[in-house]
This record gives sequence, structure tokens and C-alpha cells, in this order.
Amino acid sequence: QVQLVESGGGSVQAGGSLRLSCAASGLTLSSYAMGWFRQAPGNERQFVAYIRKIAGVTRYADSVKGRFTISRDNAKNTVYLQMNSLKSEDTAIYYCAAGGWAEVRSSVYNYWGQGTQVTVSS
Repeated sequence: QVQLVESGGGSVQAGGSLRLSCAASGLTLSSYAMGWFRQAPGNERQFVAYIRKIAGVTRYADSVKGRFTISRDNAKNTVYLQMNSLKSEDTAIYYCAAGGWAEVRSSVYNYWGQGTQVTVSS
């Protein structure tokens, strides 16, 4: 049974940092592209970042570029999202996802975590 479990969310003031983790079980992380998405109340799920399974190539949404960093530790079967210089508009539930290839479209990912809440106060 595949499980993705996010952790590390919480409440932080604007300008602060958080590091989200996504621990995978039931699959070998190195065989999957991994993505982070977020969803704020009343909004659609939005692409944040992805990391390819080969060469660790990454891509970011324009809104987080230069502030967020996605990384993976295949030995720990875990992917991370380091979030710096947080803004109130980053407030959302953050989800990690695993799929066969890296895409900004959420529909191509096969497995999803349950999400972790990030709240940024100004």
C-alpha cells in the first residue's frame, strides 16, 4: 500500500521559514517524479514545485521561485520543500504527490498525501 505522509506544516509569521517533509512508503521514491501542490480555501489546487527522478531537475511556480526549494533524499525515501521568506499568500494546505513523470498538471500524479496546513500571518 502506497502512502505519502506530509509533515512540517504550521503557523509562522511573514518572512519566516518552514520545511515540509513527505515520507513515502510502499514505493521507491527514486523511481518517481515528485511534486508539491497547494490549495487555499476557495481556490483550485495549484502547482508549487516538482523534482524529476533523473538528475534532480526542478521547476517552480513563478510565485515561489527564489524562495522555495524542493529536494529529495532517496535513501530516506523522503522529499522536502524548504520555504523561506514566507508571505501571507502562501497560506494553504500543501500536498506532495508522486508520478511517473514531472508535470505542473496535478492530474498526472498517481499518489497523493493527505496534506499539511501552512498558515502565514502578516
